[in-house]
Amino acid sequence: MDIIANNLAQSLFIVGLILLVIEVTVLGFSTFVLFFVGLAAMATGALVYFGVLPNSVLSASLSTGVITAVAALILWQPLKRLQSEVSTKKAKSEFTDHQFILKEPVSPTLSPKYHYSGIEWSLISEDFIEAGTKVEVTEAEVGKLHIKAIGSH
Repeated sequence: MDIIANNLAQSLFIVGLILLVIEVTVLGFSTFVLFFVGLAAMATGALVYFGVLPNSVLSASLSTGVITAVAALILWQPLKRLQSEVSTKKAKSEFTDHQFILKEPVSPTLSPKYHYSGIEWSLISEDFIEAGTKVEVTEAEVGKLHIKAIGSH
């Protein structure tokens, strides 16, 4: 505890940096709580280092709490808005555009299996597609390949 008290500014800065890294890497910047506390700890560390705040654990704790609250009030809405901007475009997977010849017919009610890349996939189609038709994968889900006909063989 003496090491932390004797090096309060550096300790606060390191703790703040660790909290920011955890928020971004582990939590994927999803909660913001550790972000606000980490930001406040780093700011308090800087204030203690430059002599604006006294070098005491009590003042550092109070300052960290106040800066956390102020940062949350100021940054909550902009960060929430930034987080809600999600692309509706589907990600292209390695399976899309894969073409093959159907061995069995596929329809909205028939979902035969297809072995590809070491996985047994269920084939999904909104239309009836006869066996022997060349098809292309349009979308891949867990265990399912959505296909469409691209021509006859």
